[in-house]
Amino acid sequence: MNNEKLPIPSNTLPLKRSLKGDYVLTFIIALLMTGTSIAGLLASSTLYPIEELRNGFVTTDIINLLFVLPLLIGGSVLTRRGLLVGLIFWIGSLFVINYHYIAYATAHPMTWQFVLYVTLVGFTAWAILSLIKKIDLAEIKARLKGAVPVRFTAGVLIVLGLLFLLRAGSIIVTALAAAKMLPPTEFADLLSSTIWIIGGVILWQKKALGYVVGAGLILQASVLFVGLLIYFSLQPVVANTPFPLEDFIVIFFMGWVCYIPFGLFVRGIIKRSWLINASNDLSSSKKKE
Repeated sequence: MNNEKLPIPSNTLPLKRSLKGDYVLTFIIALLMTGTSIAGLLASSTLYPIEELRNGFVTTDIINLLFVLPLLIGGSVLTRRGLLVGLIFWIGSLFVINYHYIAYATAHPMTWQFVLYVTLVGFTAWAILSLIKKIDLAEIKARLKGAVPVRFTAGVLIVLGLLFLLRAGSIIVTALAAAKMLPPTEFADLLSSTIWIIGGVILWQKKALGYVVGAGLILQASVLFVGLLIYFSLQPVVANTPFPLEDFIVIFFMGWVCYIPFGLFVRGIIKRSWLINASNDLSSSKKKE
């Protein structure tokens, strides 16, 4: 390690205000997501009357329950225990839920489910903004400076964001020109990829906000790639279709573009947190002496 002086935080987590209200809001989001996902599995024919929607959203309901929900709860629990990595998992999982329910809402316009899905979109967006407002962004930047792959992560977010933006825009324009329904996944991609680009640019500039948002977004991107792999794996069961081996292999290798920077980001956070704690313990020991 170089000779840079480690910041000595006054609190375990760099927070400006209490997260008590955020834990409550997250609990509500978890309940709503659990309820809608279970309902989607038990009443798929009613909630997803079109076969194409049913094949896609039943799989998403399974992913929400078995993967995203534990990530959301785990992130909030780790944050409550004072771990900075938990805060990143918390925000990243909220980005994932926001993405999923933008797609749900787009696929169910003018229905009673639409109100519920839009509520979840609003709650998750509010939760993300609330957490960011209560975080001491400058201190997080000071803690993580030199410990995480800033430009690598930012570059991945920008490039992937541009690729997904172009793809989603093309599909949406084609669908609208043919007077077809707005493609729900591509509409979610359109909004999400725009945020990836903005977050990537902010992180590339090494702004304090970028360290938090960039980490959350690269987690979101990683989870979406994992979700695609799960989707492909479940299609033979859910849709009674052959296993798409070629698509699975392509997405498997593409996903590493996100997994690697995310893994390095998490490793940097854990390592730097450990060093700061060790530095604090050493300082405390010297004071006692």
